Amino acid sequence: MSKYTSFPEPNDDHNPFQDPAVTQHSSNTDYPTLDLYNPFDNRTTGPPPPYEATSPTAPPPVQTPPSRTTPTEPRNYGSYGTQTAVNATTADLLRKQEELERKAKELERRERELNSHSLGPGSTRQNNWPPLPSFCPVGPCFYQDIDVEISQAFQRIVSIMYYFWMFTACTLAFNFLSCLSLFCVDVQSGVGLGLAILWLLLFTPCSFVCWYRPVYKAFRSDSSFNFFTFFFIFFTQVVVYVIMTIGIPGWGFSGWIVGLYGFKKNAGVGVIMLINAVLFTAQSAMGVILLKKVHSLYRQTGASFQKAQAEFATGVFSNQAVRQAAAQATATAAQGAFTGAR
Repeated sequence: MSKYTSFPEPNDDHNPFQDPAVTQHSSNTDYPTLDLYNPFDNRTTGPPPPYEATSPTAPPPVQTPPSRTTPTEPRNYGSYGTQTAVNATTADLLRKQEELERKAKELERRERELNSHSLGPGSTRQNNWPPLPSFCPVGPCFYQDIDVEISQAFQRIVSIMYYFWMFTACTLAFNFLSCLSLFCVDVQSGVGLGLAILWLLLFTPCSFVCWYRPVYKAFRSDSSFNFFTFFFIFFTQVVVYVIMTIGIPGWGFSGWIVGLYGFKKNAGVGVIMLINAVLFTAQSAMGVILLKKVHSLYRQTGASFQKAQAEFATGVFSNQAVRQAAAQATATAAQGAFTGAR
């Protein structure tokens, strides 16, 4: 008894499971267990069945996950709201960059304009159109600089009108060559050749002065009078373009009728004249489109017929020649009235 009540020595490693009672119980296989014996079962009259040790079952095999053969997709750790905010910020930065570039171009244009105006109080800008060589006895007649004089919003349409005038001049030159080719195979078409030369020498400078310069000055100074001048003259010009496209014989225009007539004389001449008819057709269509385009821009500028009348009256009374003629007429009338009274 003292063996169990006395404390073991520190170095004495006593295992309580090595007790004889424990080892005897574990070695006895006849000891009944609770999972095999039910004392409330009325069918059981004898002693509980002996304990039978069951063989331990093998653990289930460890299943390794299949290896992934497909490449992993990049994960998006940002939310939808975050990406939307980033896209909105990027679009805002791009819009601000475009606005800064537009302002920089506008400042550059105004700087050039100021440099061109800083010639002195009484001096004027030197004419630069048409660009003639220095040895030519006739100098330029107009000053033209679309980048300086025209605002950025209307530079494109003014440039298109200028290129359209050049296209009409080239078409008239080709019309002269077409009529010349027809005259080579048909001597009776000499009237058409003479008129083609006349139209080339007449329409080329007159179209520049009568409808291109008015639209240039209209967009330069927002002039209602120049807008109405352009509309009236350019509409008449478009009507002439349609007549050119038709090609009435003897009028000096290589249109469709004259082009088909040229095939009867010579196939090559007919092809040249039909090409000229196609150019006249394109010229007429472009003229109608540009007329509508300028009219839509005119409505955005705030011009009106009343402003055109006011500008015309101001321009007439501010003209030195008109004032001198009016003063001379008034003096003559007063002198005649004084003489008649005597």
